[in-house]
Amino acid sequence: MSQMNQHIGEPKWVRLVLIGLVVVFLALMLIIPLVSVFIEAFRQGWDLYIKALTEPDAWAAIKLTLLTAAIVVPVNAVIGIAIAWLITRYDFRGKQLFTTLLDLPFAVSPVVAGLMFVLLFGLNSTLGGWFESQGIQIIFAVPGIVIATLFVTFPFVARELIPLMQSQGDQEEQAALILGANAWQMFWRVTLPNIKWALMYGLILTNARAMGEFGAVSVVSGHIRGLTNTVPLHVEILYNEYNFVGAFAAASLLAFLAIFTLIIQQVLAYLQARKLRVSLERTMPNESLKEVTV
Repeated sequence: MSQMNQHIGEPKWVRLVLIGLVVVFLALMLIIPLVSVFIEAFRQGWDLYIKALTEPDAWAAIKLTLLTAAIVVPVNAVIGIAIAWLITRYDFRGKQLFTTLLDLPFAVSPVVAGLMFVLLFGLNSTLGGWFESQGIQIIFAVPGIVIATLFVTFPFVARELIPLMQSQGDQEEQAALILGANAWQMFWRVTLPNIKWALMYGLILTNARAMGEFGAVSVVSGHIRGLTNTVPLHVEILYNEYNFVGAFAAASLLAFLAIFTLIIQQVLAYLQARKLRVSLERTMPNESLKEVTV
């Protein structure tokens, strides 16, 4: 271990150059643009900032964004747990293909995904025409926005749970069943406590992506002011109209979301690490624990 540390640390100038490059890259790509958003948002004062966020179109965009996230996050929680359970607890033909398809929303451009739903649920399609005859409008309405957001966000929870559930195995669950627990008792008292941190982490990522999604939502929304514009779409419209105060004020909300997401991630990582350390302290001697933590 000491030889590897010496090898990594030498020569010193290489380490300093790499650190400098990383710091410069982060400053140019992340920190400076983020700070610029807040500077532009508050450039003309707090009153105009609040006014830009409370005007009717902006408030409608905020409510629609929150509504979409409120629908997408719980649905993704259920779907993500179900997919992770299926992949980690059952063997079936086509399992590898199913696992590969799980990454499809990451591989397909969000704009292409939105176009797929337009072709599937548009008025000229069979399915879209049937929904229209039932008085249900999918495309250029809230249902289309929710469906498109579900598509681009559903892998997050499953991808956080699958590695964890594979590493944990099902021994505790089998033991609970042998001791007389039914399926629901096993899930609530054994499975869920074991996956709660990964589940929360996946839901945080899902919420952040749902509120910040632009490409797929842009295609299916129709950009109807006060009705189908989410916050990212509202930012684009205001910026194209040279309303920079309103655009950057709305963008600052998304920036706040990003910062809040990072803080929650760090808190969860800290709590998870502390829980692991406590469990190690209970099961391992102090000398062995020091070797593991080092």
